[in-house]
Amino acid sequence: MPLYEHVFIARQDISPAQVEGLTETLAKIVTDNGGKIEKSEYWGLRNLQYKINKNRKGHYSLFNIDGPAVAVQELERQQKINEDILRALTLRVETLDEEPSPVLSRRDRSEKPRR
Repeated sequence: MPLYEHVFIARQDISPAQVEGLTETLAKIVTDNGGKIEKSEYWGLRNLQYKINKNRKGHYSLFNIDGPAVAVQELERQQKINEDILRALTLRVETLDEEPSPVLSRRDRSEKPRR
């Protein structure tokens, strides 16, 4: 099956718990349509480069998806309907990276104490 990386940005005024619930709902859409979520990461509340619908920040999340195109199309359709999602991007990739994404790696390096 094709492999995809999918990133979405949720509104800043929802809580991290609501983002987690939203992530579970979106993952269920993929699995119901014959896909599989290989990896799911929550990148946290981050600043946006420019305002989107009066939001200066957003909750970023990543999915690595192994599934048919129909599952990804349904995921994108549901995200367009949902008012909590500001933007989404899906890319087809050759292989899925099992390691933590560079966004999480950079955050881990910045949290280490400096000498």
